[in-house]
Amino acid sequence: MWSQLFHQGKFDMAKKTLFAQLQMTSIDNQDIVKLIIQFLRENNLNKSRSTLEQESNITLNTVENRSKFLQDIVDGRWDIVLKQVNQLGISNEKLLNLYEQITLEMIEINELSAAEMLTRKSNVMRLLFEEYPERYQIIEEYLEQAPVAEIQYTTVERRLAISKELEKEISVAPGSRLLTLLGQSIKWQQHQGIIMPDSTYDLFKGTVQVQKAEADVFPSKPYVSIKFPGKKTHAECASFSRNGQYLATGSVDGFIEIWNYLTGKLRKDLKYQAKDSLMAMDKSVLCVQFSQNDELLASGSLDGKIAIWKVKSGQCQKRIPAAHTEGVTSISFSKDSTQVLSGSYDQTVRIHGLKSGKVLKEFRGHTSFINAVMYCSDNTRILSASSDGTVKFWDAKTTACLYTVNPQPKIEKGQLNPMGGLGNASVENILSIPKHPDQFLVCNKTNTLFIISIRGQIIKTLTHNKLKGSDFVAATTSPQGNFVYGITEDAYMFAFQLATGDQVGKVKVCDNEVIGMASHPLSNVVVAYDDAGYVFFFKAP
Repeated sequence: MWSQLFHQGKFDMAKKTLFAQLQMTSIDNQDIVKLIIQFLRENNLNKSRSTLEQESNITLNTVENRSKFLQDIVDGRWDIVLKQVNQLGISNEKLLNLYEQITLEMIEINELSAAEMLTRKSNVMRLLFEEYPERYQIIEEYLEQAPVAEIQYTTVERRLAISKELEKEISVAPGSRLLTLLGQSIKWQQHQGIIMPDSTYDLFKGTVQVQKAEADVFPSKPYVSIKFPGKKTHAECASFSRNGQYLATGSVDGFIEIWNYLTGKLRKDLKYQAKDSLMAMDKSVLCVQFSQNDELLASGSLDGKIAIWKVKSGQCQKRIPAAHTEGVTSISFSKDSTQVLSGSYDQTVRIHGLKSGKVLKEFRGHTSFINAVMYCSDNTRILSASSDGTVKFWDAKTTACLYTVNPQPKIEKGQLNPMGGLGNASVENILSIPKHPDQFLVCNKTNTLFIISIRGQIIKTLTHNKLKGSDFVAATTSPQGNFVYGITEDAYMFAFQLATGDQVGKVKVCDNEVIGMASHPLSNVVVAYDDAGYVFFFKAP
């Protein structure tokens, strides 16, 4: 590929491709050009190498064997030395010393024709004549007196001095350094989660094959965890980007961080995070959500504010300081990312314009906290879940409430109401089910998860049979939508097969109180976060 590019003279295209691959390693642009020059030299593309050196005014001062080159100087193998020196960018002073030494040695051994050619026809000796005429005159006098002149310039000390001078001018680079560095760059990006492991990478285009969703398997095996520093810091929310490259968390101390889900480490390829300059809000971050194209991240905080961030730069694109009168608990982008939908402790659901920052629509009707909001697939309807025990379907255009769903477990004859007759169980979350755009997963504080339709009908229930104290507090789905996962108050994660409603798995998450969970959109990976400052990662065994 590189050979074809340079043979065709497409230097700009080749350099842009290479810069894109090596930008993560913070390599100086001149060093990148040197790597290309070395590649051309190793592949005998001398015409292309010469053209690039002239265009860039950069010369690669390296030889195939540094030790041998220096030994050739000490041994006086001047024909070999001159061939290599002509390809190096040696400073004038050291080049003059070398040529002067070679010429005088040629006179000493009566190689007068070679000495005369160097003295009177080489550009280097012409420079000696212009810069140091007295030194040049001495050589001319020796040439006129030869072979009678008695000179002794063939000394080991002089040659050693010249070799030491030139050693400082020579760069050392291992063979095939360009291709080695590109390979290391790809491995580094895989380690950072930028390129998925075992994925096909197009070196020419600088693109990676889009990861395909895996066949669903219950992620019951813990493989890594994050521990937030301090006793009072923990994640309040977490969300994966749609392409699966980013995991964002919002913490109780106001920080928003992007993680590598493969390693559980902070994404240092994002320069602002590498410099410890994190995205942050004034109060606890209660919700985070990526835009459809993953370029933006929305966050809502305890003081009712919303912020829109550019993921790549960490810069805040828009702040909505009075989005709600109380904490923003849930947030979602519209399909075209021009609006954000939010729910709040103030019992309202609102749509905000990203350009103006103003409230465009408001939905009222819930009688308690809003815990979750979302758009349906075509953005024509809005769903909201509340601590009042209901899920409401709204017309996004008119703000009219279309349906109200009260999901409660079926009470068998002789059983007591699990709520003790005090009201309905709080609905903690609602989310769409992959490959089922008209179905939604509802999680409330009971032992049952609910599947409801776009028309507000409960079409399926998923129930475990544990005793009191094991109500669900969070739920999510598998990448293909074949499984539903729910975490209970006592920190057990259950897996249900959506088609049959059967329980197919169960695993203990931790010993603390679980706050929430999120699932990877393409891989069988689930994260759960607790009030002790841990984020736990689970994958398929």
